[in-house]
Amino acid sequence: MDTPIIHVDMDAFFAAVEMRENPQYRGKPVIIGGDPRRDVRAVVSTASYEARKYGVHSAMPLMQAYRLCPHGIFLRGNMSLYAEVSREIMAIFGRYTPLVEPLSVDEAFLDVSGCQGLFGPPEEIAARIQKDIEEELQLTASVGVAPNKFLAKLASDLRKPRGLTIIRPGDIEAVLHPLPVEKLWGVGEKTAVKLRSMGIDTVGQLAKLPEQLLAAAFGKWGKALWHLARG
Repeated sequence: MDTPIIHVDMDAFFAAVEMRENPQYRGKPVIIGGDPRRDVRAVVSTASYEARKYGVHSAMPLMQAYRLCPHGIFLRGNMSLYAEVSREIMAIFGRYTPLVEPLSVDEAFLDVSGCQGLFGPPEEIAARIQKDIEEELQLTASVGVAPNKFLAKLASDLRKPRGLTIIRPGDIEAVLHPLPVEKLWGVGEKTAVKLRSMGIDTVGQLAKLPEQLLAAAFGKWGKALWHLARG
C-alpha cells in the first residue's frame, strides 16, 4: 500500500473498562448511560456485547434499553477514568508512529507509511498494536488496515469484536460492493431510506449510478457518496 492507514476502534470501550475494573460485571449486560429509574431522558453511551444481544445499542433512550434488558447493569459511567485509559491507548499508538489522528477517546487513525522499516508491514503493525492493548490494558480493539481513512474505518467495523481486517487496493470492489449502503461513512437512516427509494440497497449498486444523478438527488453530499462508493 502506498499510504497505509490503520484505524483502531476499541470494542465497547466504556463498558469494557467497567468490566475490567469490576470483574463481577464480566459476561453480563453492562449499559453505560445512567440509572433508568432517575435519568429518564438519558441515552445509552455504550452497551457491552452481552447487552447488544438484547437489542440495546448506543444512542438508544435509556428507558427503552431498560425495557429490552431490565436485568442489565446500568451505570452512569466514569469519564475521567475513560479519559485516563484513552491516554494509555494513544501512548501505545505513539510507539509506532507520530502520525496519530484521534477521532474520539476510543478510536484513531494511524498513518504508518514511514514506519515499516522499523516495525514491518502495516498488517504486522496492526496486529502488534492489537496485542499490546490486550496484554497491557486488558481491553480489546478491532483494527482495519487500508489505503485510505474511509476504507480503514470501514474495515475495523467488519469483524467486531477483536477483529483485524485488511483491505488491499485490489480487493476494494470485492469487499465494498456487497455491503449495505449504511456501511458507508456518513450514511445515516434518512440517506439510506432515500437511496432505497431509488432502488439502491448495496454499495455496488450505488457505485454504478452516474455522479450527476447522485448530485441531483443529494447535492454536494451526492458527489461525496459517489466517491465513497468507489473506495
